[in-house]
Amino acid sequence: MVVRKIGIYEVGRTIGEGTFAKVKFAQNTETGESVAMKILDRSTIIKLKMVDQIKKEISIMKLVRHPYVVRLHEVLASRTKIYIILEYITGGELFDKIVSNSNKEHCLRKMRCLKF
Repeated sequence: MVVRKIGIYEVGRTIGEGTFAKVKFAQNTETGESVAMKILDRSTIIKLKMVDQIKKEISIMKLVRHPYVVRLHEVLASRTKIYIILEYITGGELFDKIVSNSNKEHCLRKMRCLKF
């Protein structure tokens, strides 16, 4: 098995995938801490004109320290990728949990209202 390493992180299996990014499980080789590594393709971000949105997401996450918000550890970059290193949270997708435990229509309405 080939182990991929990015910075001080050993990258493992894919734990999530979205329109703009793939999230992989990773482990800090110095501390053994498990993290989530959000991998974004630079060319996709540029093509979809999302550069400002990604910069804003990173700057806000650097500032926020709250027990109910995923913590940003650091941001790494290569010529082609941006790697956002986040706190690893077990239990699956929050949206899936909300939908499975409530009225789906009500939940979707609330999620639309929360977008900013």
